[in-house]
Amino acid sequence: MMPENKTIPRMALTDSENLRRWRLILGGDEADGTDCQLQGLDAQMDASLSALYEFERKQRFDYQSPQEGGSRKGGSEGSNPAVARWLGDIRNYFPQSVVQVIQGDALKQPMLQKKLMLEPEILEQATPNVALVANLMELGKLIPSKTKDTARRVVQNVVEELIQKLEQKTVQAITGALNRSSRNKRPRYNEIDWNTTIRKNLKHYLPEYKTIIPETRIGYGRKSKRSLKDVVLCLDQSGSMGASVVYSGIFGAVMASLPQIKTQMVVFDTEVVDLTEDLKDPVELLFGVQLGGGTDINKALGYCKKIIAQPDDTILVLITDLCEGGDESQMRKRVEELVADGVQVICLLALDDSGAPYFDTHNAKFLSTLGVPVFACTPDLFPDMMAAAINKHDMAQWAGDNGIVLKGSKS
Repeated sequence: MMPENKTIPRMALTDSENLRRWRLILGGDEADGTDCQLQGLDAQMDASLSALYEFERKQRFDYQSPQEGGSRKGGSEGSNPAVARWLGDIRNYFPQSVVQVIQGDALKQPMLQKKLMLEPEILEQATPNVALVANLMELGKLIPSKTKDTARRVVQNVVEELIQKLEQKTVQAITGALNRSSRNKRPRYNEIDWNTTIRKNLKHYLPEYKTIIPETRIGYGRKSKRSLKDVVLCLDQSGSMGASVVYSGIFGAVMASLPQIKTQMVVFDTEVVDLTEDLKDPVELLFGVQLGGGTDINKALGYCKKIIAQPDDTILVLITDLCEGGDESQMRKRVEELVADGVQVICLLALDDSGAPYFDTHNAKFLSTLGVPVFACTPDLFPDMMAAAINKHDMAQWAGDNGIVLKGSKS
């Protein structure tokens, strides 16, 4: 568009070359003011630019290559061949530096982004992030074979970056919580937690001897053949939960590496899939998720109930917006049964950075009456949340201390 209060210079109106360039810049609508008709290569270039930069107004990628002479329809059918032809044309018409700018602008269009991501060279230029991985999961089986290797590299880059960012904090928080939960007051010598023991007995310091009398000894506890805690991550894989699934996969993989925890991962839409075996390879796990479809929380909770072996030592993290598409009354009954069995149930409406998820308020209120905390959690807070749950702290108090508002609760 022309800047406000600016007009085309008089010299440009008499200079055919400059007039042609102004016409290509302005796009040829009624307000462009050039009255210039493009021919040949100029018309082809104009058509390729219009397909993208008028996309928001048309709400469709309506591209027909001028070289095809009108023999085929373009993007009005929403088909990927139109995008492929457009990519080929802009490479022919413009230098590589301009092509990169055009492709970058195209990736900013949400309605066009998924079509472009099916092309490997476009996907390689996209910025790897959680949202991009979520889009790839949503595309799922639609990704053509020529793009799958590129898609896998993108997911691998994001996974490695997230693990580097989140792994250390997660391991420290959860390991510390497990140690505290399993300590005993009569440890053997090789089981003594010396750092904690010294801090606990500082009041018994004897200056004349420059030593501390360890009246109270704190130990890590004896190693058990079974896990100290079981964690079940139950993930809603409907389209709106994309980022939550990505972060859950990362945290699940990290927790699965801790020998003190038995971690299981279940994803669901209208069907339930157990991805526990894929936790050792989070990239493979994320490719095993198919975002979209319906939601049957009841069926997922029924499966979780079957795989929980030690309810009193199990934390079930249900990650869903609580918009049940199955039997809602039965779903509520499942939650009641799990709580009655002694399972520590936590409902996360989202595990991402958005902080304001849409959710079913009636189901949130019902869960809160059972003592199930319902809230959204950011990835940075998830390790601390798990540590608080392992130590069986008051989750309402933990949430309040971290500025989190519990949903469905009267408070």
